[in-house]
Amino acid sequence: MLFGKKVLAYLLPLSVLALAGCKKPPEGMIEIPKGEFVMGSNEVDREAKSMQYGDKRPWYANERPERKVSLKTFYMDRTEVTNSQYKEFVDKTGHRAPAHWANGAFPREIAEHPVVFVSWKDADEFCKWKGKRLPAEAEWEKAARGTDGRHFPWGNDFDMKKVNTMGEYGGPLPVGTLKEGSSPYGVLDMAGNAQEWTADWYTQYPQNDFKDQDYGEKFRVVRGGGWGGMGHYSLQVYVRTSFRNTAPPEGMFNDLGFRCAW
Repeated sequence: MLFGKKVLAYLLPLSVLALAGCKKPPEGMIEIPKGEFVMGSNEVDREAKSMQYGDKRPWYANERPERKVSLKTFYMDRTEVTNSQYKEFVDKTGHRAPAHWANGAFPREIAEHPVVFVSWKDADEFCKWKGKRLPAEAEWEKAARGTDGRHFPWGNDFDMKKVNTMGEYGGPLPVGTLKEGSSPYGVLDMAGNAQEWTADWYTQYPQNDFKDQDYGEKFRVVRGGGWGGMGHYSLQVYVRTSFRNTAPPEGMFNDLGFRCAW
């Protein structure tokens, strides 16, 4: 069925209409140029040491094989969505507040911390309200690592001064605090701080040789690694640009947040 412009305008949210004819990205977003990048990894955990920590799969198993992926130009939020940004969404739409907010509000000192305890649907609805969307898994990885296949947003060598992980700071930091951990495009906090929801279901990569019982439309892909609160430990392997974590769409955790794409 075809809709006239007036009918279509009635059906679409105002935030989407406002951006529909806009050639410029929303404020605070960074352009990720079109072209190929290296996605995944060929690393092998030969001794499957990760299994001793209770992980359900060996490290790297679901990242294989490394391959080139081509994407169109898109835009990514420079930082994770903050509590103050999410509060505006809650206030204007009546959407539920994160459960740890007291009476729908949060302490002033965490206003610029990434919002956490949000489900996949919460994140998806926020992005749509802003006229944006959640990033695809491939988009997230390109924005984090650039085109040279680097292991971390800043390069190939792990550096604790550039990432909030392993419980180093005891919790989230204000977004953008660790600017030296920037990705090649200038996107911040793509390693550590809060893990981030992506748009995609957790499915098997083409030609992947690992048979994971969790593949399918059961879990959403989570990227970036967090400060260490989702589990009882955090390791540098979790903040690598190719690392794939998962969470049930209805899950809400104290180091899982999100950012939007456009």
